[in-house]
Amino acid sequence: MQVHRTWLAAVLSTGIAASSLAQSTEPIAKLPGEIEYKPLLGPGTPPVALLYGDPRKQGLYVVRARFPPGFKIMPHFHPDERTAVILSGTLYFGVGEQWDESKLRAYPAGTFLSEPPKLPHFAWAKDGEVIIHVTGVGPSGTTAIPPKK
Repeated sequence: MQVHRTWLAAVLSTGIAASSLAQSTEPIAKLPGEIEYKPLLGPGTPPVALLYGDPRKQGLYVVRARFPPGFKIMPHFHPDERTAVILSGTLYFGVGEQWDESKLRAYPAGTFLSEPPKLPHFAWAKDGEVIIHVTGVGPSGTTAIPPKK
């Protein structure tokens, strides 16, 4: 089973060329086959597609992530408010500063979630692959919450 604490924080600091993420005055369209998921953080991390904007800068951004079966996102929070739509699979999502399976709730494909700024949360692709679509207004980041001993 894979566990990763700050996958989005690393995505946000990968140095992707701003020109490839620049907001445009022209419509942007990406057909499903044109969306590139890249394991930007190396082996054992989820593939991510940056679709619009730049989460490191002020303004709207859209990120899509594909979590492999069994992938756990340990407790963390983000400075910005964001929304997520589960596009496929079932995401188990919980609120709190420590991993607690009893707090996980199953959200199937089609579910809309909002995350207020600085809300501690965690998630799990327990039953199989999960693809989520995240929208927020940057600058963004991820702060891991260390486990209590």
